[in-house]
Amino acid sequence: MLTRLAGVVAAACLFCLTAVPTGAAEAVSDRQIVHLLNRLAFGPTLDEFGYVKKNGLERYIVEQLDPGSIPEPIELQWRLAQLDTLKLNPVQLRQLYGPIRTLRGFKPNADLEKAQRERVRLILRDASEARILRAVLSRRQLQEVMVDFWFNHFNVFSGKGLDDVWIGNYEEQAIRPFVLGRFRDLLFAATKHPAMLVYLDNTLSTAPGSQGARGRQKGLNENFAREVMELHTLGADGGYTQEDVVTLARILTGWAVNPPDGRFYPQFAAVFEGIRHDYSPKVFLGRALNSRGRAEGEEALDMLAHSPATARHISFELAQYFVADEPPAVLVDQLATRFLETDGNIREVLKTLFTSPEFWDSNGQKYKTPYQFVISSVRASSVPVGSAHPLLRAMDQLGMPLYGCLTPDGYKNTEDAWLSPDATTRRIGFATSLARGSLGVTGTRNPVDPAHLEAIFGTTLTGATREAIGDSPQALRPALILGSPDFMRR
Repeated sequence: MLTRLAGVVAAACLFCLTAVPTGAAEAVSDRQIVHLLNRLAFGPTLDEFGYVKKNGLERYIVEQLDPGSIPEPIELQWRLAQLDTLKLNPVQLRQLYGPIRTLRGFKPNADLEKAQRERVRLILRDASEARILRAVLSRRQLQEVMVDFWFNHFNVFSGKGLDDVWIGNYEEQAIRPFVLGRFRDLLFAATKHPAMLVYLDNTLSTAPGSQGARGRQKGLNENFAREVMELHTLGADGGYTQEDVVTLARILTGWAVNPPDGRFYPQFAAVFEGIRHDYSPKVFLGRALNSRGRAEGEEALDMLAHSPATARHISFELAQYFVADEPPAVLVDQLATRFLETDGNIREVLKTLFTSPEFWDSNGQKYKTPYQFVISSVRASSVPVGSAHPLLRAMDQLGMPLYGCLTPDGYKNTEDAWLSPDATTRRIGFATSLARGSLGVTGTRNPVDPAHLEAIFGTTLTGATREAIGDSPQALRPALILGSPDFMRR
C-alpha cells in the first residue's frame, strides 16, 4: 500500500489556473472551486463543493468575508458550549488553575500540586478541541483560516510560565475577534494580553534604578520590543535600529502581569505598573515621545501599526500564506497600498488579494502544513469527529503540535519546511489510517467512501493519480487520493 502511494507522490502536481472569479456559476470549473476552498477554507467538503458550484465563486468570497452572516451548525454550537474553561477570563483562570497559593513558610502538598497540574491540562484540551472542531465543522471557514494565520503571526507557546493557563483565552479574546478587522486593534489586543507579556518576558522588564527594580525585575528586557518590531509589525528589514529596540523596551516598561494579590485593578490580569516604568525622554523611530506612562506605549504601537513598513511586512506574509512561498512583488505592493488606504483593514486587503490574477494563477503552488493537511483530510472525507485527540496526535507526529511552537516566529508555511521523505511517509500513514477508519476519530471503524472523494476531486486529479486509482481496488482508493501529491498541495 505504502509503495503504491509513494509512486503517486513522486509525480509532480502543479495546476495552472488562468480564470478570475466570475458571478456566473455555469462558468466555474471544478478546479477553480477546489482551489478556492483550499485557500479560503481548510479544503473542500462535498457540501461546500456543491454550494460553490451552484452559487459561484464571488458569492462564496463575499459571504466568507462577512462571517457574522453565516449561521453555524447546531452541533458545533452545542459542542463548544461544553468547553467551560473557554468562558473564563484570565483572572478566573489563574485563580482556578494557576499555582497553588499557600501561607508563607508552608509548602503545598505534593499530591495537591500533582492534581492541580492535571487540572491545568483541561485548559489546553478545551482550547485544542475548540480549534479543531471549528476548523472542521465551521461554515465560517475563512475566519478559521485567519485564526490559524494570525495566531501563528502572534505566536505564544503554551509551555511558557502561566501561558498553559491563558492559552485558550488568548486565542478567544486577543486573536479571534479581530482576524478580519483593523490590524491596529489586533496588535493592541495581542500585545496587551498577559499570555504575550509572559511569553516575551515583558513581565521582567523594569527601568533600571526605578523603585520597582527588585528580584528578577531589575533591568531592561528587550525580547518583547524586538519581536513586536521584527515579527509583529515592521519586519526584519523595516528600517529600525538596535537603538529603536532599546527605546521601545524602555517605552514598554511597566506593561506587566498583575500579581495574584495585587491591590489595584484586581479584575485585570494585565496592568500597567508605573513604579517600573522609564519616564525619561525618548526618541522612537525619529519621533520624540512625551513621557505618559501606558499611553506612551500605545502611541508607539500606533506608530508601528500605521507604518508603511508594517503594511509591506503584513502584505508579504498574507501573500505568502495565500498565494506562493515567494509571492509576486507586484501583488505585495498592491496589498500594501490597500493596507495603507484602508487604515489596515484586513478584510479590504483580503478582497484585493482574492480578486487578483496572482491568486487565481497559483493553484497547487502551496504545500499544506501538517495542520492544513490533517484538517483538510477529515473535511474532505466527512469523517465525524467524535474526538479531536487522534488529530492532535497526528499533528504532533508530523512536527506541528498545536500551541506547541517554542519560537515567537511561529510555524513556517513554506514547502521547504515540511516536505521531506520522512514527512511524506508519515502523511501517507495518516491518510491510510483515516481512509480505513482505524484512526480512532469516530470511536468506531468507519472507512471512507471512495465515491465521496472522487465526487470532489475526480476531475482535478493529475493523470498519474487517476491512473493509480484506476488500477486499484475500491478499498484502497480513498488512501490513494488523500495520500497523493495532488491532495498535499493547495
